[in-house]
Amino acid sequence: MFRIRRLFDTRLPSDQLVMEQVQEILRGQFPGLDDKDIAKLPQQLENPLKHRFRAVLYVAEGVRGGVKGFALLLHEPQLGFDYLDYISAAADMTGRGIGGALYERLRTDAAAWNSRGIFFECLPDDPKLCKNSKHRAQNRARLKFYEQYGALPISGTAYETPVKAGDDSPPYLVFDPLGSKKPLMQENARTIVRAILERKYQQQCPPDYVEMVVNSFADDPVQIRPARYLSPEMFKSPQQGELPEDEKILLVVNDQHDIHHIRERGYVESPVRIRSITRKLQPTGMFREIKAKRHPEKLLKRVHDPGFISYLKAVCLNLPAGKAVYPYVFPIRNQARPPMDRAIRAGYYCIDTFTPLTANAYPATRRAVDCALTAAGSLLVRRRIAYALIRPPGHHAERKAYGGFCYFNSTAIAAELLSEHGRVAILDIDYHHGNGTQDIFYRRADVLTLSIHGHPRFAYPYFNGFDDELGEGEGLNYNQNYPLPEELDGPGYRKILALALQRIRKFKPQFLIIALGLDTAKGDPTGTWSLNGNDFFANGKLLGELHLPTLVVQEGGYDSRVLGINASHFFKGLWVGMFLE
Repeated sequence: MFRIRRLFDTRLPSDQLVMEQVQEILRGQFPGLDDKDIAKLPQQLENPLKHRFRAVLYVAEGVRGGVKGFALLLHEPQLGFDYLDYISAAADMTGRGIGGALYERLRTDAAAWNSRGIFFECLPDDPKLCKNSKHRAQNRARLKFYEQYGALPISGTAYETPVKAGDDSPPYLVFDPLGSKKPLMQENARTIVRAILERKYQQQCPPDYVEMVVNSFADDPVQIRPARYLSPEMFKSPQQGELPEDEKILLVVNDQHDIHHIRERGYVESPVRIRSITRKLQPTGMFREIKAKRHPEKLLKRVHDPGFISYLKAVCLNLPAGKAVYPYVFPIRNQARPPMDRAIRAGYYCIDTFTPLTANAYPATRRAVDCALTAAGSLLVRRRIAYALIRPPGHHAERKAYGGFCYFNSTAIAAELLSEHGRVAILDIDYHHGNGTQDIFYRRADVLTLSIHGHPRFAYPYFNGFDDELGEGEGLNYNQNYPLPEELDGPGYRKILALALQRIRKFKPQFLIIALGLDTAKGDPTGTWSLNGNDFFANGKLLGELHLPTLVVQEGGYDSRVLGINASHFFKGLWVGMFLE
């Protein structure tokens, strides 16, 4: 038994081990390969601009670990084609269906990318080109294997011309049209062949050889050799249907959110928010939902003041059902002496007058933390995107203060967990400034905090979120605020988002956390901007193109008529950016 997944990078130690096993297979199965080409594989994954292809690495792993085989596909999104660089099972795993499973997976992905087709090289089965009969038999078996997918050699060109005169077994260029009946046209083929020779083989192929081969594509459309081993009726089309498991978004929903329901003072942070979102996400087929795991309180104490945690717990668990405590006295003149009375002490720990404490506020927000930690933990076991769909939200909760509908800062607690394994960037895209997250990491350099929000001169929380708040001590220049005007549309928003993404790339984090606020949408009762579904898709796509293990934590968004639609658009964009770009 084995499973196939994509390996995006080697940020995690476990993925470094996987890469080492892939490199060992390369050395064993391709003995003529230069060590420099093997060593550069991690850089190919992480720096597509330098290598002029986006490298996509698939690994087949046993259920107990261990790489059984791999395939390396070079994707060219601008020209719209893919080049299969290597595909191989481990030496002791040949003949067990691993190569076929790998090839079918990459065909499925290439078809989803709307690729023109997959190109690759196969050694010839023609006695004029390959004199060794034993080698020819091996070549015939390989070509027969690919024929079942409709992948056939291109004929009538000089591609098989050896770079060095007299060399034996120059390869065919094989073309897999991915089930399409559309002919391969001359101009398209010439552009693709030039890209392959100049990028993949720039050290081996001199310019005059490249020109000779490219110009030899004289037929329009290009000739494809007829099938020799199988009937065309037997050709397989790319598989379609359910997304591969490793490309699904892990979804963790707070299953206790609805016990926290404030029915007074026009409270907009209500249970319908979660239902509105899940109703639109479930039909997409993009998500794998799991239950939240319980996590110890010590993880909260790494972010929040223990006294603050104890206070919230004690007050909430001792309040009768239906009773709410609203803060009304704020001890700004003497914070050294908190009031003894718990109800009065609410103002000692709260930043506003409209966030109540109730019997259910503590268990609901405690479960929200469990959801965020569960989703964050999935990134440590190779999930690429995870979504903690929670309420109450958390980004306004500071180290020792609650407010803005927020009690514990789930985003910050998840970031603290991930920071043990590498640098973390938190991008808050709620309409309101993430003052709590800023407060918690303001003096740290291992967690970059950025917030795009309405200017505090008119938007909650009013006292934080200015662009001169850059951090303190070791955290100086690791906090960045982007306060924006009262009126803003999607294109204007993306200009600022591009600046934030540039800052994240410079920071080079191992993980990205998105504090997702959907209150930037047109018509939201707590915001003034005018983003629509297409804007959320575009924003998500830009974030996905960072290609970082990404945790999304739900924050604000209060117009239940469009919450689900906008969330769906955002995650579709995020998925496209992560997996298709």
